[in-house]
Amino acid sequence: MTRHIKVAAAQLGPIQKAEGRQSAVSRMIELLKEADAGGAKLVVFPELALTTFFPRYLIEDPDEIDSWFEREMPSAVTQPLFDQAKQRGIGFYLGYAELDNKNGETKHYNSSIIVAPDGNIVGKYRKVHLPGHKDYEPDYKYQHLEKRYFDVGNLGFPVWRVFGRVMGMCICNDRRWAETYRVMGLQGVEMVLLGYNTPWGNATHDEPMHLKMFHNHLSMQAGAYQNATWVVGTAKAGYEDGNGMIGGSCIIAPTGEIVAQALTEEDELVSYDCDMDLGKYLKQTTYDFERHRRIEHYGIIASQTGATPPPE
Repeated sequence: MTRHIKVAAAQLGPIQKAEGRQSAVSRMIELLKEADAGGAKLVVFPELALTTFFPRYLIEDPDEIDSWFEREMPSAVTQPLFDQAKQRGIGFYLGYAELDNKNGETKHYNSSIIVAPDGNIVGKYRKVHLPGHKDYEPDYKYQHLEKRYFDVGNLGFPVWRVFGRVMGMCICNDRRWAETYRVMGLQGVEMVLLGYNTPWGNATHDEPMHLKMFHNHLSMQAGAYQNATWVVGTAKAGYEDGNGMIGGSCIIAPTGEIVAQALTEEDELVSYDCDMDLGKYLKQTTYDFERHRRIEHYGIIASQTGATPPPE
């Protein structure tokens, strides 16, 4: 008996700075309805799906910074998305900026959640690999101030059972790090859900556009193949507040092959009927971790951050 689930990557076009959360939620509901009409049971929305990508701006007023963050989830604004999903029996992944205030300490996270078809949140992830820089850099072509506005995620890379499948999450820059996938792979992950907001350009150097998309897909395809897992990557894309962001939302099989991909930089839904047993043969052969991994030689990975070349 095969284990299939139809999954949709719900790419969002640009969300301008002046656009309210209600508008973003309305757009996501329309994509959810389209996914339902096509038979999808799980929908993956992008990173920071409720607002523009605000880390491109220098913001110094703490209250203004906090205004970009969600204090609760669901909130009054996002409740209609939860209601629609529950009514239709669809689960979803949602990326957003989370303000956490526990024990009198305020933390800001770039977060995502998995919501089950019954409308309940079953898992939360907080972004670990924060890119960019902390201080405003006047000589940079672009600002990417994630290190200024977000704390490093404190939940690690857990996995959960959703639809009877083992699923995990990551966000944007996490996809570029092999450790992200391997930690989930060691927990038997069968599908990794991730959202991203990736700019067209780089702050300090020029890079051809084709390389941006190549590296985007390469990192996800490698993570999928090397851990025999499905990967669903969903972008917020297009020309947002005068800044371009790549699209390329896609669904990747455990073989590393892209099986569905968005063609635009606008709101677009792509879906695929995923056979969750497709990666089983890889988990039993090439990537049978128990038989083939040699952890006695991997110590440097968890004990060292920067590269240390041998002496000359």
